[in-house]
Amino acid sequence: MKPKVLFLCTGNSCRSQMAEGFARSLLSESVEAYSAGTKPHGVNSLAVQVMKESGVDISHHHSKTLDELGEISLDLIVTVCDRAAATCPTPPSGTRVLHVPFDDPPKLAQTARDDSEALPHYRRVRDEIKNFILTLPTKLEALK
Repeated sequence: MKPKVLFLCTGNSCRSQMAEGFARSLLSESVEAYSAGTKPHGVNSLAVQVMKESGVDISHHHSKTLDELGEISLDLIVTVCDRAAATCPTPPSGTRVLHVPFDDPPKLAQTARDDSEALPHYRRVRDEIKNFILTLPTKLEALK
């Protein structure tokens, strides 16, 4: 059985969606990926755009709460922002938690005058998330 990994963020709008998208695209043979938010508020359109640039379509994703995932037995919860790490519910016994904070592209882009100024922030974080996802199989092995 493939390990089930949840990427948890506050809004489930950007970083956790990118992580889920990359995990499903790059590791579909070895990982079952999910994402959720502690206070979901819709998928960020610039996150969709930069993921599409990388060949991963997350336009069909939607923001979810943990409750919407139901009774999925998770093997690993990856918190991708500090706020989610601080408010992450106590996981069931046997579920590991790994905190890997990534910068928040919408926050970084707050002062951008337009999308062309905002996109470099999204692209940098997207690439950092992709690099992390590529290390996930090794991290899962180490957690056994």
